[in-house]
Amino acid sequence: MRALIQRVRQCSVRIHGEIHSSIRQGILIFLGVKSGDSPADAAYLAERCAALRIFDDGGGKMNLSVRDVQGSAMIVSQFTLYGDARKGNRPSYTQAATPDVAERLYDGFVDELRRLLGKERVTTGVFREMMDVELVNDGPVTVMLESKNSTQAALST
Repeated sequence: MRALIQRVRQCSVRIHGEIHSSIRQGILIFLGVKSGDSPADAAYLAERCAALRIFDDGGGKMNLSVRDVQGSAMIVSQFTLYGDARKGNRPSYTQAATPDVAERLYDGFVDELRRLLGKERVTTGVFREMMDVELVNDGPVTVMLESKNSTQAALST
């Protein structure tokens, strides 16, 4: 499982031209689910996202997490994080989980992050929908995290 995390001043998701959800200061998480990922991967990665220290402390050092700053989180599903373009110009998505499996694990990730941060501080896009994501990246700060399962698989190939 992969999470591309961006520290944001604000972000929103539009579906069919209408705002579906939005947050102010916090993190935008693009979440990709790989074939073979499990609920344990979702729980592990949610904890890592909640604890990631990418917000400035009083001394200007990135020492605080989204939890510490009482920030919000927006989660958007993105199977294209498992796009492989090593051969040719069109990415292959064969590593991505099937939509049914991915949606179940995506929902598990969302539930776990809501447990960690509070339900009112976590919002989402809509799984399997075309979305327009608008954001103001703060910094910019962008970090990629992977679950243990994904990291072990990458090391063994």
